[in-house]
Amino acid sequence: MGKAENEAKKEFLWSYRDSVRRLERISAEIEEIRAMRMGASAGTGGTGRRGWKNDLSAYAAQLDSLERKKKKELCSTRRALVQIEEAINDLKDELEKDILFYHYIKGKEWWEIAVEVHFSESWIYAVHGRALAHLKIPQECSSLE
Repeated sequence: MGKAENEAKKEFLWSYRDSVRRLERISAEIEEIRAMRMGASAGTGGTGRRGWKNDLSAYAAQLDSLERKKKKELCSTRRALVQIEEAINDLKDELEKDILFYHYIKGKEWWEIAVEVHFSESWIYAVHGRALAHLKIPQECSSLE
């Protein structure tokens, strides 16, 4: 297995965690906008400000845009998870499946995986390499095939 192929497989496996992080950022941005709006409303009592309708329209538009972005990212996250889980589940070796699942889906560190599966960290690295060699990425996700 070449280095480029290995990196492509890792990129495929990391795509779920990347998508989860994007989703978390969007959610945090939505919460921040809502909190700022609540603070602005509380500070003025919601009345007495010139142009408050324009402010409300801009707020609603910004929130709607982010909610749409969040929904789209949620679909992308689910799709990535399904594709990765299917690829992992196609592996024959259960330890290989566990290591890829814990690292790329659950985001665990190598030492945490070693504790979880009761093997040394160096053995986990070796099995991870084997698992990558056996992993087949779906054709629509691969630029290699």
